[in-house]
Amino acid sequence: MVWVLLLLLAWTVAGAACTRLCLAAVRAAAVDENAGQGHDLTLYEAAFLSGGPRRVADLTMVSMARQRRLVLARTGWATVVDPRGRDEMERSVIGAIGPEGQSRIAPARAAAAAADAVGGLANRLVRAGLAVPDGARTTVATGVRQVRVAAVAVLALGVTALLVPATPDMPRNLVALWFALPLALTLSCLAIARVEVHPYSRWASPAGQRLLGALARRAGGPGDDRTYLTSVAVRGIRAVGEPDLRAAFAHREQYGRD
Repeated sequence: MVWVLLLLLAWTVAGAACTRLCLAAVRAAAVDENAGQGHDLTLYEAAFLSGGPRRVADLTMVSMARQRRLVLARTGWATVVDPRGRDEMERSVIGAIGPEGQSRIAPARAAAAAADAVGGLANRLVRAGLAVPDGARTTVATGVRQVRVAAVAVLALGVTALLVPATPDMPRNLVALWFALPLALTLSCLAIARVEVHPYSRWASPAGQRLLGALARRAGGPGDDRTYLTSVAVRGIRAVGEPDLRAAFAHREQYGRD
């Protein structure tokens, strides 16, 4: 019976893809339960765990602009007012803008995000168990794609089995039911991955997510400058209230968004 061979192939494809995704998710979540204990996140660390390297660059630019050491024009240009960076992140932004002290925000942001200072920050967070390594992010994303392909393959195999001439002892609706089982496996695996993996696997580990939540709870009152910058670190440019500053960052889309 041809449909049985097709069913075995469907189970093989679905089982292999779901197993790979589950193993990848377990590796991504396998961090020390004690990771991050006693660690107070800096704003740069919070920005990286929330949105990655580009979020760190955004936070640095916004912080410098609020201190009037960097002008971010709504036309999409950045102008350095104070060329003395107070930390390595600020020096990376100033270096990305260039020796002339003026540059488009989008390329400066991209260059600052790729700087060694941000890379060093990422490595420290990974070693502390607070950030997900690049390989784990890639593995989980690849696993999700493979399960999606498997779901389509199972559906195609099921349709093929239904097109094969039926046997008297096996009605078509029963054949369809058998193929619905591996299809349900792949779809349920994708649903679980979306709920359990997606919220923390992009940048922050589960321990990193806990620290981000604690940081938000410890933030000061509404008018506190650190609270404002914490919101930018965690939520990105959408947390910026000033219309001119939001307009300045609206020119960055060609270089990627959070």
